[in-house]
Amino acid sequence: MVKAKAAAPGNGLDMASLDMAGLHLGSLEHAAGYVMRRAQMAVFNDFAARFAALDLKPGQYSTLQVIASNPGQPQSALGAALGILRPNFVAMLDGLERRGLARRVRSEQDRRLQAVILTDKGRALLKRAQAVQSAQEARISDILGEEGRDRLIALSLRLWREL
Repeated sequence: MVKAKAAAPGNGLDMASLDMAGLHLGSLEHAAGYVMRRAQMAVFNDFAARFAALDLKPGQYSTLQVIASNPGQPQSALGAALGILRPNFVAMLDGLERRGLARRVRSEQDRRLQAVILTDKGRALLKRAQAVQSAQEARISDILGEEGRDRLIALSLRLWREL
């Protein structure tokens, strides 16, 4: 991980010092989308390192979390809630089923639908994964402060909803 060397006036970060190739980033240094993407990549890479021992990728963790929070919901609704295209979500569920973490069952409300539930193994893995995620969230709070983390989430949610 590359750390900023010096703070730029006003924003506390010198983007040029973050470029590993020593090149200036030009207007990208102040482009919200670019900076958010780089931050997302840093968080994603940290996530991957932390979750490697659990053999979980971000999409799999999110899927387990949403299934646990909405047991018995149709796979189509779960995929839509996560913003995952149907064929990709079906493939992800196939993988989770092969690992014994989730199971599809016929919906009791509508027999045409496949409802999804976690298995005992899935719930146990999710519990371990939630502890790992809590540690990552604590690290983010260490970097940004609790107020900064909460503000980041609020601003990100606003962009998500309004763009």
